[in-house]
Amino acid sequence: MKPYSDQNNIREFSSNVDELDLVWHQDKEDRLVEVLEGEGWKFQRDNDIPVELKRGDVFEVKKEEWHRIFKGSTDLVIEIKVL
Repeated sequence: MKPYSDQNNIREFSSNVDELDLVWHQDKEDRLVEVLEGEGWKFQRDNDIPVELKRGDVFEVKKEEWHRIFKGSTDLVIEIKVL
């Protein structure tokens, strides 16, 4: 079971998600991610330190790049666009 729900290009992670479900993973294509909502969540790329996600942040995740997120205190809502 996925630790998020999708509706079109909007993805939501509940603040109640089990942290063990937020694992290192890779995507099959390049993506552009925009943070729409969320407090206390962090994003980490392989061989880098985690950075806090803030509303309005926009960043690219390259195809097959290892990355993960860390649970925050509110629900996280992001918009994902495939490049």
